[in-house]
Amino acid sequence: MKKSFYALVILSMCFSGEAFSQFRKYSNEFLNIGAGARGLGMGNAQVASVDDATAGYWNPAGLTQVKDNPNASIMHAEYFSGIAKYDYASVAIPVQDNKRTLGFSLLRFAVDDIPNTLFLVEPDGSINYGNIQTFSSADYAFLFSFAQTLRETESNTLSVGANAKVIYRKVGKFASAWGFGLDAGLQMRGEKWQLGLMARDISTTFNAWTFKFTEKEKEVLYLTKNDIPVRSTEITAPRLVLGGGYNFAIGSAVNLLAEANLDVTFDGRRNTVLSGNTVSADPHVGLEATIKDVFYVRAGVTNFQRALADEDTVNQKKVWIYQPSLGAGFKVKNVKLDYAFSNLANQSNPLYTHVISLSVNFGKKEDN
Repeated sequence: MKKSFYALVILSMCFSGEAFSQFRKYSNEFLNIGAGARGLGMGNAQVASVDDATAGYWNPAGLTQVKDNPNASIMHAEYFSGIAKYDYASVAIPVQDNKRTLGFSLLRFAVDDIPNTLFLVEPDGSINYGNIQTFSSADYAFLFSFAQTLRETESNTLSVGANAKVIYRKVGKFASAWGFGLDAGLQMRGEKWQLGLMARDISTTFNAWTFKFTEKEKEVLYLTKNDIPVRSTEITAPRLVLGGGYNFAIGSAVNLLAEANLDVTFDGRRNTVLSGNTVSADPHVGLEATIKDVFYVRAGVTNFQRALADEDTVNQKKVWIYQPSLGAGFKVKNVKLDYAFSNLANQSNPLYTHVISLSVNFGKKEDN
């Protein structure tokens, strides 16, 4: 039943004349979900402290923290009771005496086995369930990253990085799109503090859509009063992510990292904590406790929104809702396993998501 509803949403997006207009505020939103159980467990607060292969997603400047040997990370998550699946993989390769780092990341967000009910009803009005076929709606992103250390002293380091990204989106055999864009990042680190800046879609990432329908499909769309699109373009506006982090030592065995990020968008008013006619800002806060550099416990809060109260029957009272998350992990030699748990709704019908990721430092030997 849930997939049937999702199919209706997907198809209505494809067949609406305004579905793929030239400018969309929420274009390529799958690229804003996050990457890695560590970052998702910390409420997406990562731009300042990220220091492994996932930096290709959060802030490419952080890739310079991968030293001597390559680092790789993989992740799997399921959303909406398993209907949507999100997978991520990345690798970071240090070169030129650890001054430069190359990175590659792959993201896939998809809903598979969606029922296509275009031909469910026969011309005589009867229902034929044998006419139902399935299709997938999948979004892919390929990130090619480069990072370089600009300055390294005893007190701090300064790094920069950039992403070239290629986007491919496909809705069954009905529609497909190619997109291209650029990101740029900066990260500065001291002994106990970190600062980060990530400029996403600085080139105004675009997606060029094309559509393909058979004559029979066009006839059904016409009879059901749906427009038949031919081609269109989406444009994703730039956004800035600013972040700062600080490390607190608790005794000799525990280190506490606190980080706060602020997503700043420039495409008009959004339902965020700070909302203006042109500029809006959305905060993220995360904590990570590291115990003897082996065990990790994390928590975070993100996605603050103003929503109608569930108990209000007249739909006038609004309350603040948010997306909390928890996480944990452990490290054995050069392998780290992380887990995150989040609630996408925080209302009476919460949507829980479990995230698992694995990180490996190749060739690096550590004794714990």
